Amino acid sequence: MTDDARWMAAALTLAARTRGRTAPNPNVGCVIVRDGRVVGRGWTQPSGRPHAEAMALAQAGEAARGATVYVTLEPCAHVSARGPACADLLAASGVARVVAAIGDPDPRTDGHGFARLVAAEIAVETGVLADEARRSMPGFLIRRALGRPHVTLKLALSLDGAVAMADGRSQWITGAEARAHTHLERSRHDAILVGRGTWEADRPRLDVRLPGLEDRSPSKVVLSRTARQCERSEAIQSSTPDDLDRGASLAMTDVIYITAPEEIATLPADHLFVEGGAATAAAFLRAGLVDRLLLYRAPILIGGGRTLPDIGLADLGEAHGRWTCTDRRQLGSDRLEVYERA
Repeated sequence: MTDDARWMAAALTLAARTRGRTAPNPNVGCVIVRDGRVVGRGWTQPSGRPHAEAMALAQAGEAARGATVYVTLEPCAHVSARGPACADLLAASGVARVVAAIGDPDPRTDGHGFARLVAAEIAVETGVLADEARRSMPGFLIRRALGRPHVTLKLALSLDGAVAMADGRSQWITGAEARAHTHLERSRHDAILVGRGTWEADRPRLDVRLPGLEDRSPSKVVLSRTARQCERSEAIQSSTPDDLDRGASLAMTDVIYITAPEEIATLPADHLFVEGGAATAAAFLRAGLVDRLLLYRAPILIGGGRTLPDIGLADLGEAHGRWTCTDRRQLGSDRLEVYERA
């Protein structure tokens, strides 16, 4: 790995700190390096400000002069009531070089940020770990390209592909480690969606209950054909209070209801986590709205269990070439497979 790639990887790690918490702004990371030493670090703060570059420059101070800046997205070129343009801050700081992973598709910045840096006689290089940068901020990029959130679909499966027993029971297919990983994924999304059946039958809290991440619970969304609020008890006692997927009490406030998957475009979120309900999963797949799959496979056989309903394939050949595996890992006795739309 080259030095540029190594420092960009560090910036990408910083960018991950607030994924799912910066919408409508992208989650960006920035590292400022001078003489082989980090003099400033920054990442987009919750709610979108300050930007990563502003945070890193404030930390670096005068040490930024003559330094190289590694940033995961083209520095913004538009002035906002919430803060200055990062391209202007960099131009005034005296940095010698800016290395950016990808350009910003926002028309207010697209190419203008780089042009402003070049005009200030700052060397600009792009394309370092570009693919990794795109994967680090999919919500921002999908929203700009398609006008909707990036959608991750989570499924817990048995070895024979069942998502539940024949009578619908699905607690618990996977073990504690897989469920903890699901909570980590929840913390990286703005919103979490389940179908009305899951909302009423399983009574999920849909929050994050990992130590230190409790404040990162996403907004709750329920897919319901009737568009009426689902009726559910305010206080539901759990048979396993310490389990990560159920709790001793339940709040009904601040729940968003939509009647069709296509309505996700209206959600105030750039990263949507779809969790719970075979019918809901099939509806999103059928609508072509799933960008990423999380498959948690448990080493169990159910036999005669429920599987996914029809997802709209007219021919078996249409099923091939749609997904690319990007990660595999063991979580206790369960196996996680991550797929992205090809």
